[in-house]
Amino acid sequence: MSMALTAPENLTVTWRPTEDQLHNCRMNRFARWSEQRFGRDLPDFRTLWGWSVTQTGEFWQAVQEYFDVLGEGFADAPVLVDDAMPFADWFPGARLNFAENVLRHATDPALRHTPAIIQVNEDGEHDSLTWAELEAHVASMARTLRELGVGPGDRVAAVLPNIPEAVIGLLAAASIGAVWTINSPDMSAEASVRRIRQLEPKVLVAGDGYLFNGRAMERRSHTAEIERELPSLEATIFVRTLEPTRPAGMMADGDRQRVAFDDIVATPAPVDYERVPFNAPLWILFSSGTTGEPKGIVHGHGGMVLDSLKGIALHQDMGPGDVYYVAANTSWMVWNTLVQNLLAGAAIVTYDGSPKVTGKDHHFQIISDLKVTMFATGAAYLSMVEKSGLDPRRGRDLSSLRSILSTGSPLPPSTWRWVHEAVKQDVHLGSDSGGTDICGGFLGSNPMEPVHLGYLQGPLLGVAAEAHDDDGESLIGQVGEMAVTRPLPSMPLFLWGDGSGERYRSSYFTARPGVWMHGDWITVTEGGSYVVHGRADATLNRQGVRIGPSDIYDALQDIAEIEDCLVLGIEQEGGGYWMPLFVVPAEGAVLDDALRDRICGTLRARASARHVPDEIIEAPGIPVTNTMKRLEVPLKRLFSGHADSKSVNRDSVHNPEVLDWFRDLATTRRCTQAA
Repeated sequence: MSMALTAPENLTVTWRPTEDQLHNCRMNRFARWSEQRFGRDLPDFRTLWGWSVTQTGEFWQAVQEYFDVLGEGFADAPVLVDDAMPFADWFPGARLNFAENVLRHATDPALRHTPAIIQVNEDGEHDSLTWAELEAHVASMARTLRELGVGPGDRVAAVLPNIPEAVIGLLAAASIGAVWTINSPDMSAEASVRRIRQLEPKVLVAGDGYLFNGRAMERRSHTAEIERELPSLEATIFVRTLEPTRPAGMMADGDRQRVAFDDIVATPAPVDYERVPFNAPLWILFSSGTTGEPKGIVHGHGGMVLDSLKGIALHQDMGPGDVYYVAANTSWMVWNTLVQNLLAGAAIVTYDGSPKVTGKDHHFQIISDLKVTMFATGAAYLSMVEKSGLDPRRGRDLSSLRSILSTGSPLPPSTWRWVHEAVKQDVHLGSDSGGTDICGGFLGSNPMEPVHLGYLQGPLLGVAAEAHDDDGESLIGQVGEMAVTRPLPSMPLFLWGDGSGERYRSSYFTARPGVWMHGDWITVTEGGSYVVHGRADATLNRQGVRIGPSDIYDALQDIAEIEDCLVLGIEQEGGGYWMPLFVVPAEGAVLDDALRDRICGTLRARASARHVPDEIIEAPGIPVTNTMKRLEVPLKRLFSGHADSKSVNRDSVHNPEVLDWFRDLATTRRCTQAA
């Protein structure tokens, strides 16, 4: 089968490091240190990356030593005993603690009394926790967890928004060797229970609610519903946000009193960290769960410490003096980048309010007010502000903003240009691609090379990422499925409940032994930059030619009358193929014949005739997961008849009423075809 790739528009450079930036970035300093330490010649990013994937053990030893990771046994432990994937064996015999390595910054006199967490409200009011206060709160909560019977390996589950209490809970659980997991309270109780119950948590951390778009979102009854469905639960730590003086109340069983979070942190406790084996579980993240039971992905203390320092400190060049902001839903792995930035010594901003409370560009007000140096967001948010016509600079000071990380989906070239024109000309805008699977990145930004419009700069250090064809051969300049051929310490320790490892292997190692297949279509260029075309299982196939859905979304980005859209490729009985485009018109726009003609003409001009859909259908919205990703694959299965109408879990969908509309349409279409 042939592979198609739309030719790159150009090789426009959108950002280039200055000589000063190149010389002083942490990645360059790390390279110079590594040259001395290991006798290597590492003059630029490409040689540094080559060393990182050919001398895997030496590279990860360098990360551990350069950042002086706190722990014991590193000097005596081999880095990598068995590098076969899956289940590569990292640093056997070494012990450490993720929380200890985060809170080491509280012992630094230069940082101890500076902000570690800045909590901002919808009205712009904000409060700060210093590093010293964060350390004290974590110690107090850790003591309470121990008193409640929680020990190493026990699970602590949270249902909280993006607030400081969630960060404190994660660090407290980690500090005693317990395993953390978190869900956003905007998910239904049923959806949270589907994820949490399988872990058999001892303690639940939940709250009375939060404010969103000026409204109080009550969650006491939500918390009680979750408590009732968790037979393993021994205690609930209750965060009082809406009614701080109201008693925490009884647990749902009526026999036990909840423990108020504010009472816990008001009582000082000694700092005490439980050092655990390098591969001890730290937290559990969940897959979206749109078509089955959510997959519990277990990451370890050691892997998250090393990969976070590499990704945050080296690639994003973040550290003391920086302020990191991402308004992430706590069910999305991007929320974990908050604690990863703390690990690097940067301050973080937490915000659980509406992104549009004062307008679609509200995040830029927070960036201005709090002197944010790095902003992370989904590509869809940047495109939304672009289409709104708002000027994010108006009345604001964005001079502190040094970099923007766009993730979640490919960034359209028009939005890429808009960021440099409308936000900041010299901002380092990078489009990064990673996943919940490794709680980090595979491809993305680096501070040592220029950025080219429409391209990801390259692989991250340690990531041996290639594009493979169906025979497992590496491709250059052609579309292939992303393959990772060397192990990473951030790869999952295991999947929860997968004692045999079969689900792990079937999730990532189906093509051939020892090669991680991530399921994205990518192109590796001759120059070593990358293009991500979308999920392999969402790929379109026209006359034997594969097309990435992102090619269509990018082409239509400049049509202001389109609020959102989604394309599907449906194999039909008898060998037919149906490619509909679902369009959500912008406010005041009408999807008439003239707009349909413009859509088709634009696709022919900016892509090819193969990209023109068979049918353009108006939709009330586009169904997305709770992490705002399009449900292309589940919808494809619905329309193909490979799944019944109940196989997509409504509780895993951000806008289930829109999913219902698509279900009804799929059912009607199948009935019509059968008749």
